Amino acid sequence: MREIIVCTFLTLDGVMQAPGGPDEDPHSGFPHGGWQKPASDEEVGAAIAAWYEPSDAMLLGRRTYEIFASYWPTADPGNPFTHRMNSMHKYVASRTLASVEWENSTLLEGDVVDAVRKLKTSDGGAVNVVGSGDLAQTLMRHDLVDEYRLTIHPVVIGTGKRLFAGGAIPTALKPVSVSATKGGTVVGAWRPNGKPSYDSY
Repeated sequence: MREIIVCTFLTLDGVMQAPGGPDEDPHSGFPHGGWQKPASDEEVGAAIAAWYEPSDAMLLGRRTYEIFASYWPTADPGNPFTHRMNSMHKYVASRTLASVEWENSTLLEGDVVDAVRKLKTSDGGAVNVVGSGDLAQTLMRHDLVDEYRLTIHPVVIGTGKRLFAGGAIPTALKPVSVSATKGGTVVGAWRPNGKPSYDSY
């Protein structure tokens, strides 16, 4: 069975919106676009590249798909990540797109939860959910996430879309690997491990 892996960059206060640039996602007047690069380092880049090694596909929401599709097809071919992003398969969840033109892209049909359940039973490697906060939250609510791979950067910005937003399903997590870079970014992988337990001191 294929695993669904949520791969996301977060601020210390949990914001995932527009890490890559000021114009990436200005929804709701978000003024902090581009917060990741100044808070990142080479170790973060190496960790992110490693996330893609066991994966052969991405699962994207509409907004993230459109951002990626407008950039990667014409990105610097000297960047080794360019070929990787263009060649791997992309599954796109959208209620508004009629077609997807970026190479190796497939528009999921029907209900996204049913489509992802079917995708998990297909042949292939792990599927990375990149960005796509609304989609990720839908998958969480339906117990379809097998692992979280997160970089948590040493910056607090106070506003913006959060991966674990209001209404997140209470979930215990089991650490797979957690480390910190010299620049202070936490790079971690966690797997859902049932419901939280509760106790008192």
